[in-house]
Amino acid sequence: MRGETFPSVKSSSTIRAAMRAARTTLDSSDSPDLDSQVLLAHILDVDRAFLFAHPERTLSELECGAFLDAMNRRAAGEPIAYITGAKCFYDIDMQVSPAVLIPRPETEHLLEEALRLSEDRPDLIVADIGAGSGALAAAFARHRPNSNVYATEICEDALAVARGNAERNGVNPTFLEGDLAEPLIQRAIKIDLLMANLPYIASDELAALAVSRFEPRLALDGGFDGLALIRRLLMQIPSVCRADATVLLEIGADQAESVARLVGERLGSHCDILPDYAGLDRIVRFQV
Repeated sequence: MRGETFPSVKSSSTIRAAMRAARTTLDSSDSPDLDSQVLLAHILDVDRAFLFAHPERTLSELECGAFLDAMNRRAAGEPIAYITGAKCFYDIDMQVSPAVLIPRPETEHLLEEALRLSEDRPDLIVADIGAGSGALAAAFARHRPNSNVYATEICEDALAVARGNAERNGVNPTFLEGDLAEPLIQRAIKIDLLMANLPYIASDELAALAVSRFEPRLALDGGFDGLALIRRLLMQIPSVCRADATVLLEIGADQAESVARLVGERLGSHCDILPDYAGLDRIVRFQV
């Protein structure tokens, strides 16, 4: 699909004509109009309202070429966030790249629970395990500036994205490169509140999912049953969490029973299961 063009879009095309042509090319999208608006607004460095206020504005040859390329990438299935390099998470703006998983609305529920739990305890020691883009760490640090926030990540490229996002949002979590909670254990750091959105898709299911075409396998593959990294993290919990620390784990919608059983067997803790905005099981909460 890359390299194709829209014959009706030329460098003299207007915003209206460009969006009309794009709609045809994106007919396989669930939201072709919105996709074309978001991408064209990105190309022109304007908000979407500008497109409707100035439909006769003419595109330059450079703008037209950039829009055509963006449309072809989107038509091939590439996520808009990778094309624009940006994604909003909760109330902060994030930059993303193919090195990191695109932040999801479901993970905002984990953040909201962490903020609720810390509302009367502004000076907690908090960890985001497997930070990826740094969305959880940056958003939490912004809302709880007196907390000491750590973020661990095994992928060097992802860590660079996370550091950039923290700087962009004016916060300063401590980023540590390494596997799960190991960097904290090595430094004898004890945590009051642990957040983790780890890979939880089973390996043999991954290839059939559209998300695997563009987003990093390292951030998706949870092993044979999707719970491999959660099992490993649970083994580390006693070494990294203070007594009475709270742990929040994002899980797949069909994993609540399995994760609760693991937590009970390995830590002797009772789990609460919190639904996401769609009413699906999404967050496991327990105290150490």
